[in-house]
Amino acid sequence: MKKYIEKLHFITHDIPQHSHIAQAQIACEAGAKWIQYRCLSKADDDLLADINTIAEICDDWGATLIVTNHIHLKGKADIQGFHIEDMDADFIALRKQLGEEYTLGGSSNTIENLIRLASEGADYAGFGPFKVTTTKPNNAPLLGVRGYEDAIEALKRANIDLPILAVGGVTLTDIPQLLATGIYGIAASSAINQATDMHEAYSGFYKAVI
Repeated sequence: MKKYIEKLHFITHDIPQHSHIAQAQIACEAGAKWIQYRCLSKADDDLLADINTIAEICDDWGATLIVTNHIHLKGKADIQGFHIEDMDADFIALRKQLGEEYTLGGSSNTIENLIRLASEGADYAGFGPFKVTTTKPNNAPLLGVRGYEDAIEALKRANIDLPILAVGGVTLTDIPQLLATGIYGIAASSAINQATDMHEAYSGFYKAVI
């Protein structure tokens, strides 16, 4: 079942200046239609407290709520899908566990893994890192614009239709050249949530991508 995938994914993160809830609220007020809640530092009760509040915000603003990794929370909150960062995860098994109604995305840093994600039923892939990023540790080679060009060409040759989002150090000025490669969209975190004016930063990304 083909899912609708938004072209700009906003990823919340553990930062001192804004809680995950505040990040989601500000992003939605600025136009966000896709919030990826990424918190790897809390126990389940605290995760669910965050997620339930963010789900209400997303419902108010008509945004999709995706949760990073915590697939065991399926059915415990109003979550529309999951993003799995483990690049060795078995997406066939994950799809069986989730069913078709949930959106299922994955992280990738190689063309080979993009092809595998597509063959195993992922709905989209976050492909990176584009540039150096401090949001999460990643020792993979930086892709640069050429890495996205090569990936899109390889997927076309293989007749694979998988929405690819550039992720990892993407700034506002990078967006035009990245979209010109043929990728589907952009996933962003620190360029927005660590900006002096987060609302303004999200609005800028939204206008550039959408």
